[in-house]
Amino acid sequence: MNKFLVIIEKTKTGFSSYSPDLDGCVATGRTKKEVEKNMYEAIQFHLEGLKEEGISIPPARTESEVMVFA
Repeated sequence: MNKFLVIIEKTKTGFSSYSPDLDGCVATGRTKKEVEKNMYEAIQFHLEGLKEEGISIPPARTESEVMVFA
């Protein structure tokens, strides 16, 4: 099982997302739910492409933390 950090950002027209560990793997959507679905599919497609090309799936190297400031 692979686990990758996905960053989701609000845009003027909806949402965009990317994974710092998967160069070039991005998705967009009108809603957060839509961009999550699209990104999941984009990652699946990306990983399948890597396998077909005989390229190793890169290890996850990024982490996240939410920090609260007063």
